[in-house]
Amino acid sequence: MKTLDFDYDLPEEHIAQVPVEPRDASRLLVLDRQSEGIRHDHFYNLADHIRPGDLLVLNETRVIPARLFAHKLPTGGRVEILLLKRKTDDTWEALVGGKGMRPGVQFEVESGPNGRVVLQLSGARRLVEFTDPVEDYLPAAGHVPLPPYIHTSPQDPERYQTVYARHSGSAAAPTAGLHFTPRLIESLKSIGIRFVAVTLHVGLDTFAPVTEDLPQDHKIHTEWCQLSPATAEAVNRTRQRGGRVIAVGTTSVRTLETAARNAKSGNLVAAIEGATELFILPGYEFHAVDAMITNFHLPKSTLIMLVSAFAGREVILNAYQTAIQHRYRFYSFGDAMLIL
Repeated sequence: MKTLDFDYDLPEEHIAQVPVEPRDASRLLVLDRQSEGIRHDHFYNLADHIRPGDLLVLNETRVIPARLFAHKLPTGGRVEILLLKRKTDDTWEALVGGKGMRPGVQFEVESGPNGRVVLQLSGARRLVEFTDPVEDYLPAAGHVPLPPYIHTSPQDPERYQTVYARHSGSAAAPTAGLHFTPRLIESLKSIGIRFVAVTLHVGLDTFAPVTEDLPQDHKIHTEWCQLSPATAEAVNRTRQRGGRVIAVGTTSVRTLETAARNAKSGNLVAAIEGATELFILPGYEFHAVDAMITNFHLPKSTLIMLVSAFAGREVILNAYQTAIQHRYRFYSFGDAMLIL
């Protein structure tokens, strides 16, 4: 298995730059893993493809306005900071853009605190320290970051949040959830489909392609996740009662399968809270996930490897080619896939 095995060609015009309205008007490709059959539908018809007793697992993370603009002190040179991971109350790991951003360089955030570069990490990553907790300034100073392949910002920043986002901490949205509307959720509940929540704070590394020749040599990014005792109980009961556990997004998949590693005999999952480094590649045996809702992912990414592990690499690549032929919209603001 090589990284090139997960490559495909995508014409640039298929990369969605803006989301459709309303959210659930996006298209839905339904893929049956067993028959390899494909059906074409719209997300608002999701109820036609799942059944009462199924459990949808949502990731309630919320994207923080982690993109900051600043200038160097005392020269005034322009600096851009993308917060990645809080280390202490005042220090963050961040991507820092600007000339000469070496340890010791000081800067002032527009409408925010002063700071300095503490440590140079790999590439553009730096450990930065602020004079005050920067979270207090984010509502005024921060901007919601968008993936690098999206070149226009939505008029409403909430459009890059799920309607059920609750817990701030992500650098990117769990995009499979962007298709849900409150009305669709209530209509699904009314026919006996249930919902539970997990939290996984998404890091920007989720967009990074695997650069190693062999996927096994890639070091997967670490992300913080939580699955509560109540969610664990609901997941365990669902399978016992013959329902399916349907993960909404690869982030929910990663959380559920991490929780499955801690489960006691007779249960699917256990409650967890902490970092996960789970890297799902073809050959992985899924324990907790019966079906998933996901978007179309970048070539050679850890995410296309995850869905390939679930459905089969050739099956996924064939589905992607079918989606391209039918002019589906790809990536964060694109259309959805339901893998059964």
